[in-house]
Amino acid sequence: MPKTESAGSSATKSGQCRRQFLGWTTASALTLASRCRVAGASPAATVHDIRVISPTPDLYCGWPTLTRRSNGELVVVWSGGREQHVCPFGRVDMMRSHDDGATWTWPRTLIDSGIDDRDAGIVETAKGSLLVTTFTSLAYESYHLTAAMKLKPGEPGAWPKERMNRWMAAHQRLTPEQRQSDLGCWMIRSTDGGVTWSNRYASIVNSPHGPIQLSDGRLLYAGASLWAKERKVQVCQSSDDGQNWQPLAEIPIRPGDDSKQYHELHAVEASDGTLVAHIRNQNPNSDRETLQSESHDGGASWTVPHSIGVWGLPSFLTRLRDDRLMMSYGYRRRPFGNQARLSEDNGKTWSDPITISEDAVGGDLGYPSTVQLGDGSLLTIWYERMKDSPKAVLRQAHWTV
Repeated sequence: MPKTESAGSSATKSGQCRRQFLGWTTASALTLASRCRVAGASPAATVHDIRVISPTPDLYCGWPTLTRRSNGELVVVWSGGREQHVCPFGRVDMMRSHDDGATWTWPRTLIDSGIDDRDAGIVETAKGSLLVTTFTSLAYESYHLTAAMKLKPGEPGAWPKERMNRWMAAHQRLTPEQRQSDLGCWMIRSTDGGVTWSNRYASIVNSPHGPIQLSDGRLLYAGASLWAKERKVQVCQSSDDGQNWQPLAEIPIRPGDDSKQYHELHAVEASDGTLVAHIRNQNPNSDRETLQSESHDGGASWTVPHSIGVWGLPSFLTRLRDDRLMMSYGYRRRPFGNQARLSEDNGKTWSDPITISEDAVGGDLGYPSTVQLGDGSLLTIWYERMKDSPKAVLRQAHWTV
């Protein structure tokens, strides 16, 4: 199993480790005393260790989700196999840890369609099944490939022949008609702990971190219906362990907002039964803030989304064993990194920010997901483009609050 260096390695050794996968650590675990305490009434956090866990420094890793199974095993999935943030090579990869993240297995590819497989979510159901989600995209074509094809060799911005050949070979795995029919929101299911998996099937909606398990046995999936004729921001449910999904309710749109600017939802069930959903908002009103909507009737109806005063996106929600809610999210302003907040009143109010990391070199980072380990400490995994490399990696923080 690949291992990573502990915090405190020298810069030279860190650079060598990066080339061998063992790389990039944060000196003195972010200088704990100076960087990991939040002034005022906010809870104090101590970060014990931050390190890279992805063993493929030659590949770009993006948009992971971490879950802790009922047997204590950790499973992380992400969009791997990539050349860059938007490209035709994305696939869904998975690693496991049997020692609370101290070591991870070698990645296994779960989904690799003919186009770009992006954001990967995972949840364990009450019956022990694993559900993994993703969506397919042709954004690489409009963002990069079409323009590159118009340039002749030697012109400014023209791609090297090898790169063009590589992208075209991937792009032409499917015909134009097949590429369009391959667009969708997808899910796969395992009933044997992730040893074998179903074929992919439609999940109606998508969001980066996937569905959640409710206490009444249902599964709830808050997301957007990507590629549908009518894009909806809605909540779906499954009553058969994730095999089939039905629309449950649409989330209202705040007056003046455009529903097309609501993205990347995630939900949690609070101790009093309230369902809380967070939304990545890119409307001019509170742009790039997290909006919140609640349901008090099991998801049948939802409140109009409202600001909670949190700039950052997207949010991953989890309920701790003491029934506090936690949201963790990427912070794409200086100091670039990841933050968390706590709610002690089932989502009515949220604490000041808690810093998980703040040493990033830019905004190509985030999508942190957080689980609570058996000893009560926390483990957060996110993706981040590191210094001196265009390839983003998976980073992991072990911390307490």
